[in-house]
Amino acid sequence: MKTFNRVFTVIVFLFLYIPMIVLAVASFNAGTDIAVWKGFTFAQYGALFRDGVLLPLLANSVIVAVIASLVATVLGTMAAIGIRAMSGRMRRITMAVTNIPLTNPEIVTGVSLALLFAFAGQMMKLNNVLGFTTLLIAHITFNLPYVILSVMPKLGQLDPNLLDAALDLGCTPVQAFFKVIIHEIMPGILSGALMAFTMSLDDFVISYFVYGPSFVTLPVEIYNYTKKPLQPKIYALFTLLFAAILIVMVLMNLLQERDAKRSRENRRAFRRGKKVGA
Repeated sequence: MKTFNRVFTVIVFLFLYIPMIVLAVASFNAGTDIAVWKGFTFAQYGALFRDGVLLPLLANSVIVAVIASLVATVLGTMAAIGIRAMSGRMRRITMAVTNIPLTNPEIVTGVSLALLFAFAGQMMKLNNVLGFTTLLIAHITFNLPYVILSVMPKLGQLDPNLLDAALDLGCTPVQAFFKVIIHEIMPGILSGALMAFTMSLDDFVISYFVYGPSFVTLPVEIYNYTKKPLQPKIYALFTLLFAAILIVMVLMNLLQERDAKRSRENRRAFRRGKKVGA
């Protein structure tokens, strides 16, 4: 059974990563045919960095991802703290509502937001409401549940007496909140921020319905490129995006591993303290 599981895991990883490896190899190919190797070159990357269209669109995607992830992290952390303070039944209902966007198809979310923005534009008598603002609001909206779900487990691990202990030691409520609560849940906050950044950077479906001609992101433009023969520099672009997302995911795993290690050390220290006290 173990052998079967290992073979199945290898097959799954091959299906996931072989297309990306092929793209990465093609980005260094001197020829334009992806199936014929003509030699190693960085020419595709040079063409990409000299491109006057794709790089500004990449900058647009990064700007939206950074702002959306920061705002979603702040709002999501505040929401998670508020949800944690609710009673058991109300907390379960609120979390169920929070999970709906995660299970909802992205196309439904995109169309719903597009209709909402169109209605708002008619109410404000604006001819073209779609643009940077609508794109940013949409990204913040679908990032919020990911941040909340990342922060909630850390709040559940907090000692309920920790805040009272900090207040008894002379901290003001604001100091206790930032130096104790925020400090303890910081790994969850960072994980949520990184996940929000990744989701926002490569989002296409929702962005496609809420972007305007005045502000276009890279995934939307890449979709337009697929309607015609791909240029080799697109392979280089895909490779760089994959590398960036891979780095973010590795950072998330390292943060989670460090947090798990610290939790194990805290539990061992607590058990040693109980034994000494006994």
